[in-house]
Amino acid sequence: MKKRILTLALLLTVGLSSIFANNEEKLNQKAANSFKEEFSQATDVRWENNKEFSKVTFKLNDQVMFAYYSEIGKLMAVTRNIVSGQLPISLQSSLKKEYKSAWISDLFELASDDETSYYVTLESTEYTIVLKSTGTQGWSVFKKERKTAA
Repeated sequence: MKKRILTLALLLTVGLSSIFANNEEKLNQKAANSFKEEFSQATDVRWENNKEFSKVTFKLNDQVMFAYYSEIGKLMAVTRNIVSGQLPISLQSSLKKEYKSAWISDLFELASDDETSYYVTLESTEYTIVLKSTGTQGWSVFKKERKTAA
């Protein structure tokens, strides 16, 4: 019985070690180096990789953020979830004026190439709409779906 438990524990240790070792091998080293330079104070860093880009989730100044890197390690964008009070005032008032009957279900800020955009998902009983900011002066429709009656 002791041999079985010891063997099982050894197999689990080796198996888990190889799983984590494989994840480390897949880490895009160029992206990791760029990230360390850009966000040296980041904590709770977690990487996800796919063919087109690497995504890193991390905390900076108690804010959860997401950075996206190209295959060559170039920072493509940084996003963070925000609350409506963090929007520029002109965008806040535009939302309140034009979408009175809708509520915000998602809101995030996207910074890339020295430009900041905001994406907001609004819902009502009739539709779900995603708006993208066009500068700080207004919104454009990024995606709209009509809800079907249940």
